[in-house]
Order: sequence, then C-alpha cells, then structure tokens
Amino acid sequence: MNSQPASVLVVDDEPDLRTLYELTLLREGYRIDTAGTVAQARELLASQRYDVVITDMRLPDGFGMELLHDLRHQQRPERCLVMTAYGSAENAVEALRAGAFDYLTKPVDLKQFRAVVASAIQGTEGVQPPRAVAGRPGAPGSASRVGGTALDRLVGESEAMRNVKQRVAKVARGMAPVLVRGESGTGKELVARALHENSQRAAGPLIAVNCGAIPEALLEAEFFGARKGSYTGATQDRAGYFQAAQGGTLFLDEIGDLPLAMQSKLLRAIQERSVRPLGATQEEPVDVRIVSATHRDLAADVQAGRFRQDLYYRLNVIEVVIPPLRERREDLPALCRALLTRIAHESGTTAPELTDSMVQAIAAHPLTGNVRELENLLHRAVALGDGNELHVDCAVSSVTPLPAFAATAAPDAPALSAPFAPEPLPRDLQGWLDQQERGILVRALQENHFNRTATAARLGISLRQIRYRIARLNISAPGDNHADEDA
Repeated sequence: MNSQPASVLVVDDEPDLRTLYELTLLREGYRIDTAGTVAQARELLASQRYDVVITDMRLPDGFGMELLHDLRHQQRPERCLVMTAYGSAENAVEALRAGAFDYLTKPVDLKQFRAVVASAIQGTEGVQPPRAVAGRPGAPGSASRVGGTALDRLVGESEAMRNVKQRVAKVARGMAPVLVRGESGTGKELVARALHENSQRAAGPLIAVNCGAIPEALLEAEFFGARKGSYTGATQDRAGYFQAAQGGTLFLDEIGDLPLAMQSKLLRAIQERSVRPLGATQEEPVDVRIVSATHRDLAADVQAGRFRQDLYYRLNVIEVVIPPLRERREDLPALCRALLTRIAHESGTTAPELTDSMVQAIAAHPLTGNVRELENLLHRAVALGDGNELHVDCAVSSVTPLPAFAATAAPDAPALSAPFAPEPLPRDLQGWLDQQERGILVRALQENHFNRTATAARLGISLRQIRYRIARLNISAPGDNHADEDA
C-alpha cells in the first residue's frame, strides 16, 4: 500500500489565495504543488501525477475547464475540483457534467474546502491524514461491498437495465447531483440506494424524503430543522433532513411535487451548502450529495412555470432514466424469481416454483404500475396459491386510467349536446379541487375493495401519501382498522 501522502495541485492566479489554499492543505498533511496559469499547470501535469487537481475557472491564459478536459481526454486518474465565482451556477453545472468531482464557490469556506478535498481523495491511491477519515474507516471498501449488493437488486439483464446499471456504477463515485426519472413503481429509490452505496459516502447516511407527502406548512422545518420555540409545539431543537444526511446522500423523491416557494429555498441550500434552521440566526454548513427522482416531465413543468428552471438545471446534472416494465418484458422471469424469493423470506416460507405458464400468465397483465404492481400481483398469487403452486389471478389486472372528472359525474347524466358549454369557474378553487380528489380516491378505493396498498399502487403514489390524503379529505372506509393489513 502506498504510504506517501496524497498529492494536490492547486491552480489559481491570485498569489494570496494560492498561498492560503497551500497552507490549509499542508496543515492537513497533503503534498502540494501550485500553478498560476493553465500553461504552468500543464507543465506540472506532464511531469507527474496527482491525486486531486483544484483549479479556478478563470485564469490569465485560459480556463480551468481546459485542464478538466485534458484530464478526461488523457484518461488520467486525477479527480478535479473546480472553483467558481459566487452565483455562477451555470459554470458549476457545466463542470460537473464535464466530469469534475465537485465544485467550490468563491469566496471559499476553508472548512468546506478541507471536507471536499478529503472526500475527493477517498478511493485514490493517496493516503489521507488520520483526522480526515476519522469516524469513516474503510469507507471506499465498504462502499464497494455494499454497492455490489445494491446493484444486484436492480434485477434484469435486458439492454435497458444493463445501461442503467452501467450508468449508476459510472456516476456514483462523483459528487454531481443525479436526477432519476421513471414511471411510478419502476424502482427509483433502489437506484438512489445503489448510487449511494457505490459512492465515497457509503459509510454515511442515506436519507430518503418523499417531497409529496409533507404538508406545505412543515416543509422548511422538515428540510432545514428548527430551534426550540421557533413555532408552536417546538419544545426542543430538531435536525432537518439536510443535517440528518450530513456526510451522506439526501434522496429527494418526487421532487416535482415541491411548491415553488420551497424550491427557491432548496436551491439556495444546494448552492450555498448551508441551511438556516427555523428560529436560528446563523447558517449551518452541510455536506450532502443530492439525488432526486420524479415520474413527472420536469422540463415541461419548467415551461409551464411549475418548476424553477435554475433548480432543474442544478438537479439535472446527470440523468438516469429507468425504463418501464413494458419496455423490458424479457426481465420478467428474473424479476418474478427475485420478488418471490423476497416474499417467501418475509413470510418464512419456501419460495414457490415459477413455471413458464405462470410467467406467461403474468406477462398477459398490462402491469402499468411496473415492478410495484408486479410485486402486488405476486403477493396475491402466493396468498391464493395451493402449496408450492402459484395461483395467478387473471381477473385482477391493471385498471385503465380514470377518465377526467369521471369520479364526480352522475351515473345517468345525459350526454352533452353541442355546442359544448364550459362549466362556470369555481368560486372556491381549493374546495373544488378537494372535491375532485375525494371523488377519485373514493372510486379507486371502492374498485380495490378499500385496500389502501393496492389503491396507492393503482394511483401511482405511496402508501404514506394515500393515508395522508384519506385523513385530510376525511374519507371513511368499512373496516377501517383493518384496511392496511396487507400493507
């Protein structure tokens, strides 16, 4: 094993800043070289190797991006950190997309500077000083072991799934934000977990947040934390999701459901790498990697004004698209076996045999709910089966999408006569929307025999979301105490 300290090349045209960075890193135990121009940096890179290259974006004879492109073109192992001016979000995103490990915003916070450099050096051949890895021994090795397991849980050998797994393995090691896109039930959280467990942050926490399940009034406190007395009921200080994910990964599921006001606050937290808890006067630095997911077309939401363009570009540095199950039917046998094994393990029974005829029967279902619907179908098949023989209930299939406003239409309403007369605008928009939502939920619950798990899968939302909506809209169900027995 190499016992030499990690080597760092610092490229900045300001002598005072160059000296500051050099002294800071020397105190950490690293070996440092410095350069003031692109040409000087290239001379040093031609004669030796480094573990990390830190470069300013603007230099007298060119741009730091040129050095980044040189490293990538020559397939060199150095990890590159780029320093950008305050507010230059476009430069940061461009650098991350070009292969930079991470970025720093000027003026550089030295505590953050040290943390980012230490994170970049993890997994290289350089040796970090003991205090840089304190509390996280062997993180890279642990990430590799756990990450392999996570990737294994992404079942399927179709070309589409191989592309997903290859992309996950490739982008996991950096710090660039990742946006995971896919229909409901495709396994977006599983991809996020694989990204985390294959990363340098595998030893840190993975905090998963369903953005659509948090009441709007609580969003800021949930994300950023709160101080005692900051609001009614705040009897003690509490940490938010950002603080809980310190040193790890923050997974923001259904990011498209965040209201615009919260999007603005989230953007600032990501850009500044700091948060201000409710009731606090000072900001707290946070060190997290952002992975977000959505089933929505965020680009269309940006055009419609429902999602901030600057936040979209910040989150969508690297995109991972998960194909729906209908586009990878060849993965059905492997998926079924993996799910049956898990179901049997959870129930303490032996996994039933999966025959070709059973696979064909399952394949006859539209499976619009993707892997989540497949799992529900197999749960029913096991429950209704006889011994080791599965019983695939062909009568239970994916339901066709609900027609717009069908839930509130009268059953014997006459057909509309031409010309079409538009309905008058509601005087209470929220009340009208609640009425529509309630009608759809009641109908979906009835069609699924008030099984909330099946209803949530049918509507493409989580069980937590369905429970929240049922409570908010005051929907009662027969046998309400037993409605979630299968959840």
